[in-house]
Amino acid sequence: MSGLEELSREELIALTRALMAENAALRERVAKLERLVSRISGNSGMPPSVDDLPGRKQPKERKADGPGRRRQGKQPGAQGKALAWSDEVADGDIVEHYPQGPCGCGADLGQAADLGVTARHQQIEIPLVVARRFEHHLHTMACRCGAVHTAPRPPGVPAAPVSLGVSLRAWCVYLLVVHAIPVHRVAELVASLTGAEPSPGFVYSLIGRAAAAVACANVRIRMLLTLAYVVCCDETPIRVEPKKAKKYLLVACDQLLTWYMLGGRDLETFKRFVLADLTGVVVHDRYQNYDATDLGERDHQLCAAHLLRDLEDCAETYPDAHWPRQLQMALRGLIHAANLARARGEGAIAAGTQAMFARMFRGGVAVGLSQVKRLPGPAKTVTQPVGRVLLEVLRDRADDVLRFAYDLRIPPTNNQAERDLRPAKTQQKISGRLRSEKATEQRYAVRGYLSTALKHGLDVMTVLRDALLGHLWMPPDPATA
Repeated sequence: MSGLEELSREELIALTRALMAENAALRERVAKLERLVSRISGNSGMPPSVDDLPGRKQPKERKADGPGRRRQGKQPGAQGKALAWSDEVADGDIVEHYPQGPCGCGADLGQAADLGVTARHQQIEIPLVVARRFEHHLHTMACRCGAVHTAPRPPGVPAAPVSLGVSLRAWCVYLLVVHAIPVHRVAELVASLTGAEPSPGFVYSLIGRAAAAVACANVRIRMLLTLAYVVCCDETPIRVEPKKAKKYLLVACDQLLTWYMLGGRDLETFKRFVLADLTGVVVHDRYQNYDATDLGERDHQLCAAHLLRDLEDCAETYPDAHWPRQLQMALRGLIHAANLARARGEGAIAAGTQAMFARMFRGGVAVGLSQVKRLPGPAKTVTQPVGRVLLEVLRDRADDVLRFAYDLRIPPTNNQAERDLRPAKTQQKISGRLRSEKATEQRYAVRGYLSTALKHGLDVMTVLRDALLGHLWMPPDPATA
């Protein structure tokens, strides 16, 4: 730097201090950027899709048989499925095959003696699907008394001279809602498979019709969730027109029920969500609105999957510390013990196992708090060291973290809610956005109804077709489910 030799001692000291301050600011900025780049699905709440972004550290490869890693294919102990032979085959579906052509001696095999069936093979197949056109004639009859009677239209036949049948309509809604296929592609797919040619506008209108058909069932689903013992909740961003506005899709669910709501991530949306009416335990990811006092008091279960990812972040930040791994070991041990107890039909984890892992958990929290000190100052202006806020949550809300270990009816994670939100993420990747808020609400009203039916072991197409015909299936009371 030219001119330094002309500076006085005081000026050199001032310059040095300025450079040191700038260097410190740059180091802090680089550290923040490195931390942002290090965020992946394994140590944060980010989705796995970010792991492939440029500059991201790739997750550690885990062996297929390692702890916490399921191997591909059939799982140990899972019920196997195979194609079984059936003796109930209609005579018209039995196809006889005979040797044809000449024999080596020159004789025609068509004249040979039949020695019987020597091999049988069954194949499950569907016939070529072709849409058929049915014409309904409504006759008018005159009684001897002079009264005139006209036959009513069959169920599912609208007043229009030409229309698509209810099965074709159910197909369209199924492809739109369950498989997130865009409107124009649904029209093309139905035309290719059946020969019917629904217009894209007609296909799009079916979402609203289906939503209206299942509206009463969704009211009942929401009511049953408010009475459920445990409810898993989650939310995910979703882009909706106009101008690709960012909204949030919220879900409340359990193993038998699914209910969606479109809104924001603000407290007003959460007040309109089921939370204000719930009476059971809420399983969630620690987002602050789940704990808002305006929503009333209730028991909570903090998602252990999110906690384990946050602890992985701590383990990477403090590689020489033992407390992050100890806390992970304690949580995983309790989750495994709870799963084993449920599988055996037991009502609780063994007392010794429960006490051992609980003691390991509380000890890890105490050690972590002693090593990661809180920085003084207001929370809005002071950023605490990595893991400090998490450790305080584990200390102050230990009951909400370990509630699943003392009540096996409570799941340790909100994975059920994340599974029920996965179709929305798939749809976003396929289409990028939805046309309007109204259409989005209608889409997920149908999706919630079909998800609930599927959880009850029902055939989705049958339930959807019946709903369009006016024969709405309603989820039963919890006592009879």
